[in-house]
Order: sequence, then structure tokens, then C-alpha cells
Amino acid sequence: MAESLAQIQPLQAVERDLDTGKPTRRFKYLNIPFLLVAALLSLYGLAVVYSAVHGNEDYSFSRQAGGVIVGAVLMLILFRVDYRGLSHYMVLFIIINAVLILMPHVPGIGVNTMGATSWVKIGPLPQLQPGEFAKITVILLDAAVVARYKGKLDEPIEFLKSLGIMMIPFVCIMTQPDLGTGLVYIFIAGIALLVGGAKPKFIIILLAIAALGIVTLFTLDPILDNAMGHDVLLKNYQRARLLVFLDNSYDPTGDGYNLQQAQIAIGSGGFFGKGYMQATQSTLGYLPEAPTDFIFCVLAEELGFVGAMMLLLLYIALLLICFHIAYNAADIFGTVIVMCTAGMWLFQILENIGMTCGLMPITGIPLPFVSFGSSFMVVNFMLLGVVGSVWAHSAR
Repeated sequence: MAESLAQIQPLQAVERDLDTGKPTRRFKYLNIPFLLVAALLSLYGLAVVYSAVHGNEDYSFSRQAGGVIVGAVLMLILFRVDYRGLSHYMVLFIIINAVLILMPHVPGIGVNTMGATSWVKIGPLPQLQPGEFAKITVILLDAAVVARYKGKLDEPIEFLKSLGIMMIPFVCIMTQPDLGTGLVYIFIAGIALLVGGAKPKFIIILLAIAALGIVTLFTLDPILDNAMGHDVLLKNYQRARLLVFLDNSYDPTGDGYNLQQAQIAIGSGGFFGKGYMQATQSTLGYLPEAPTDFIFCVLAEELGFVGAMMLLLLYIALLLICFHIAYNAADIFGTVIVMCTAGMWLFQILENIGMTCGLMPITGIPLPFVSFGSSFMVVNFMLLGVVGSVWAHSAR
């Protein structure tokens, strides 16, 4: 599945046939099924977003469409970049991650939204979420870290060193604080360690420590809050979301209410749905953050079980193609990049859909290629470009 970099012949920007050396079509090594599924997902997402934001002055569909166009252009550019050379820039990725994630703290450009300073606004430019763009460099950083061990990360000290480097983005993102994005970073790190050859016992010990840490956090948090007179570890809304997951009758006017309305929207769609642009839960204001966090509820209400299954089948196809690309990658660096990207998408899909059904805690994690957000769409397309680069530069 992986070969050393020394054994890989340059593709010369993928413009010459790998066997004959003769000039070939520029995009011969594009993965057509991969692009087709991505295009269908994006179009499906645009259709759902259009319905969700129609008549809502707080959201701009043209901005969402613009994000898709910009992202598609960047995706095609990244197809042409030889990903293999990126494995040497681990320190640069650390710096880029820190700059991006800490950028919202810069006075004058940081924007506080719903208790988190996660956005930046620079002059007339659209508001951006740098933590979203950092997902790309987080994946590249984690892949570069484990690639040094060539698939055998079996020494405890090396495992801890790798883990420590991977936790830098998480520590930075929690200064905002943005727990949802932080969880994505942690999941990416876990995939990188697992695929990168870490011993299973290391992963098990790490999971046990994490579980103990969560229990300790919930135990100490109210004590520290009372002692200091303000939130110390968890914000009130973060604690409420976790408690609602355990008991959906908790916080009946807040997150508990949101969950109940989400479930009503999904259930009311039935098998075929109420019809496109016929949702009532979102248009009447019962469903909060419908175009972003609860976009799946809009889809399920309008298009029903059939529409939801169509989306899931597209996701399954995308992930299976990613697994195929990872298996055939030219080196461990490419394998980890693709698996981290696919793993991140899978985590976001399970978390977003799961939270609307009460199966996962409520977070601000968006649904890939569907949730409203131009920064989010650009990042997803850029990751498609990176995955496509792995395929193109591993082609035989």
C-alpha cells in the first residue's frame, strides 16, 4: 500500500504517461467517480440550502454558491500539486495552524458569535472562520508527523511526542473556545495515529485517559465555577448540550427544545417528505439554525426518508472511493492524508445527523457539502483537491 518516496518517479505535473513517458491528456489521472459523487453531493447540498435560506435575510444563497465556485477552482489547482513534497513541512504546518486558529483573537478583526471568538472580518471581505481552513493543515500536519515512522509508531516516547504535536491545534482552538471544531481536530489526530501504525494498546490507554478526563471535567467544573464566580472549564451552553444528550427533557426552553423540534421536523417528513420548499418547522421559526446546524432536518422534512437515504448513499460512495484511494496511495503520507480526510467527513456526518436524532450531543459541527457556510464549502472542496492529488500522483 505504501512505497518509499525514493521509489516513486515524478509525474511531471501528471502530463506524461507513467509507462511510456509520452505526453498525455492533462487530466487523465483524475478520478471520475470521485468527482462525480462530489459534484452530486454539492448540487444536492445547494438545493437543500436554497430551500432553507429562501426568504431569510440572515443568509445569502449567492454567497454559498460563491463558496462552491471558489472551492471548485481551488480543488482543480490542488489536483496539480504533488502532495508528496508536503511531508517535509511539519514545522510550517504547526505555525500556519497556530496563526489561523489564533487569528480571531487579533483586536479589530475578531468577531464574537454565540460566546465564541471564531470568526474574523477584515474590511469589506466576507466574514471567515479560520479554524475551518486550519482543518486542511491539521490533516497535513498529523500525516507528516506519523509519516516519519513509516507505519510503525511502536515506541511510547515517540507516540507521546507525536500526540503532543497533534494537540497543539486543539489547545489553540479551545482558546476561542470552539469545542465542536476541537473535537474534529482530536478525531483527525486519532485516525492519523491509528493509520500511522500506533500500537492498539497506546490507543486504548489514550481513550481510557480521555474518558477519565471527561468524568473529572464534569465533576470539577461546577465546583470551580462556584469558587471563581464564573465559567472556568465549560461554558453553560456546552454543559447544557451534553446534559440534553443524556436527558432530552433537560433545558426545555433551550437545547432540549431545539432537539425536540429537530425530531419533529424529521418525523413529519415521513417516507416521501412534504415536498421541496414545503418545510414548516424551519420557515415558521420552530427549528433553530436550520441552514447550518440542523440542515439535515430541513432535508428530511421536505424530502422524507427517500431524500435522506439519497444523501447517505452519496456519502457512502464518497467514503468508499476515498478508502480505495488511500489503499492505493503511493506512500504512508498519502494514505494518512486520505484516511484523515475521510475520517473527518465520517465523524461530521455521524455527529451532525446523530445530534438531530438525539443519538449524539448537540454541537456546532456542520454537515459536509450540505450545511450553509462559504468557508466550510471552500474547505471541503480544497480537501477534495488534496485527496485528488494523492490519487493522481499515485496512479500507475
